[in-house]
Amino acid sequence: MNLKTSFDGMSFNNPLMPAAGPLNGDLEKLNFLLEQNCGGIVTKTISKELPHIPKPCIYGDKQFIMNSELWSEHHYETWMNEFLPTFMKNKDRPLIVSLGYSKEDMAFLVPKFDEFADAFEISTHYVGTDLSVIQETVRTIRSHTKKPIYMKISPHIPNPEAFAKAIKEAGANGVVAINSLGPTMKIDISKRAIIYGNEKGFVWTSGPAIKPIALATVYKIKQAEPSLTVIGVGGIKNADDVIEFLLAGASAVQMLSSALLYGKTLFSKIINDLPKALEKYGFSSIEEVIETSLSKHVVYKQSLPVLNKEKCIDCMLCQKICPYFAIDYPGVITFNPEKCFECGLCIAKCPTGAISYGKAGE
Repeated sequence: MNLKTSFDGMSFNNPLMPAAGPLNGDLEKLNFLLEQNCGGIVTKTISKELPHIPKPCIYGDKQFIMNSELWSEHHYETWMNEFLPTFMKNKDRPLIVSLGYSKEDMAFLVPKFDEFADAFEISTHYVGTDLSVIQETVRTIRSHTKKPIYMKISPHIPNPEAFAKAIKEAGANGVVAINSLGPTMKIDISKRAIIYGNEKGFVWTSGPAIKPIALATVYKIKQAEPSLTVIGVGGIKNADDVIEFLLAGASAVQMLSSALLYGKTLFSKIINDLPKALEKYGFSSIEEVIETSLSKHVVYKQSLPVLNKEKCIDCMLCQKICPYFAIDYPGVITFNPEKCFECGLCIAKCPTGAISYGKAGE
């Protein structure tokens, strides 16, 4: 099974990279990601100044990470003089150097890291929403490098399509979508306190919970600006998620939060699982997935759900969650045609797949 993907003059043995964050913050971690067989490597975001990070700074739940950690805790000179020169000795795949944040930062940092980077990823997390400011940042970067430039969009950007158009006009090659969601908050009831927040009490949320937002943003950007490369990030936790992002318009993906939730070797597991997942859905390569267009089947009249009695385990979940009170249980699950809104929630939530739509007209 061919897992390779290529874009902007770079070739990747597979589409999975780490997202910028705590797992790629020094030489040991970069080498670990090499061992995990990531298709490309991304550094933690490097900036001019060292961050002042509150502790504790990372909270994990079942479906999300909350993080008040900032950019790299190591000085840019450490990256420039120690981490990256040593890393380059074993580098055998594309390296994307993540930098932040302002136009002035870019003018200072890009020339210092250009010799190491195959491409640059620029976070807009603390830049704001003014597209003219973001454009000026892109133009400044472009004046200092010929390498591909990917601008990482934050969910607070109100118009992803306009963002994509603006950075394209300024000289960027693509978008990394999306950054973590926020500001968000975690409260410890027993302590009557905010434990994981910054000085304002806020954190940023990432992980599987933000995947629907990330998918929609990838799709919007690719539909609006097909010539831009899109790297999808936000909520990936398995091989199916990778395929979804590629179908939405991404050429590659990044993951980090799920590795914090489920274990750091999740990178290699997903890569190892990709061939079977592709085969399961009838794809012969990653490139075929990327080239596949999504169809949209919008209908306004469905059929009444039907029950497969052999699969039903009488858990009653469908009855408990039905918002239209349309499911009864006179010894077997039944659907009231006068109440059923054909919303599909029972089908989506049935743990055994015992409920499906009937044939049209039934």
